Amino acid sequence: MTEQKSLKEILEPIQSHLITVEDLVMKNLETDIPLLTEVGQYILKAGGKRVRPALLLFSCGALSEISQDAYLAANIVEYIHTATLLHDDVVDNADLRRSKQSARSIWGNEASVLVGDYLFTVSFKSLATLKKMDLVHALSRCTTMMARGEILQLVRDNEDASEEEYLEIIHHKTASLMGVAMEMGAIIGGGDAAQVKALYEVGHAIGMAFQLVDDALDYQLENAALGKEQGTDLKERKITLPLSHLLQSANEKEKSQILDILDADEITEMDIALVAKMMDEKGSVAYTLSRAQDYIDNAEVALKTLPQNEYSKGIFELANFVISRNR
Repeated sequence: MTEQKSLKEILEPIQSHLITVEDLVMKNLETDIPLLTEVGQYILKAGGKRVRPALLLFSCGALSEISQDAYLAANIVEYIHTATLLHDDVVDNADLRRSKQSARSIWGNEASVLVGDYLFTVSFKSLATLKKMDLVHALSRCTTMMARGEILQLVRDNEDASEEEYLEIIHHKTASLMGVAMEMGAIIGGGDAAQVKALYEVGHAIGMAFQLVDDALDYQLENAALGKEQGTDLKERKITLPLSHLLQSANEKEKSQILDILDADEITEMDIALVAKMMDEKGSVAYTLSRAQDYIDNAEVALKTLPQNEYSKGIFELANFVISRNR
């Protein structure tokens, strides 16, 4: 069995391109409003792996040379992602982001929302300079889907939460942006309609798997080296797939106990440990990881229809890295 590569090794073929994108990401946030620059750069420097820009660059490289247009598009995708993080933390009342203080806990909700809004608007302003309407259509469709996903999550009922509902939420909230990142890379790379569609599907599948693995990791309490506080989803009362599976698998007494925890004024570490123990007994985390693997298998099938080179190989390796994060 081939040893799993590190993320740094996987990104090696596009490393110089990612450095250029990183420079753009920071440079384009230098404004004459100190608060805007400070908040934006704070969250952008907070340890993100730049997975979405990487997917866009790999997608473009799989079909053509990686161009200046690809750099700007990668910058745009990262701004859109960052804007959603700023807004999510306000909606979730989150005090931490990637094990650091969230922007809202330092500057307040108003600043976080407004900087997020600015990142959205400046993204579309930059996108217009590329003069490709199919890019505008793709990103507009995506941001509409992301907003829809947030609303679907907001109105979701804990008691009747189903797997299908949750998969629809992450299809909108997470997978759509990863899919459109690769779609935009394919458009810039001159791909034909079939290639653009295939690369969107690959990115979307990776996005679904990425979120499902993230959901599973949140309940693997013994793994302290993840750079993520465990039990956050439960504390924020999010019914992710592991918890949805547990609610569907639990008997009436267990389900009532879980719903009481979700309705409590405060969710304690003991509550998190109890729910994690139940999940272990019901196989909820293992089930979630198996669903994530299904999406990666679908991504690999779609990848086989594309040109085979170091960039398409990089996409394949990145897809497998997403799954390997649970090990």
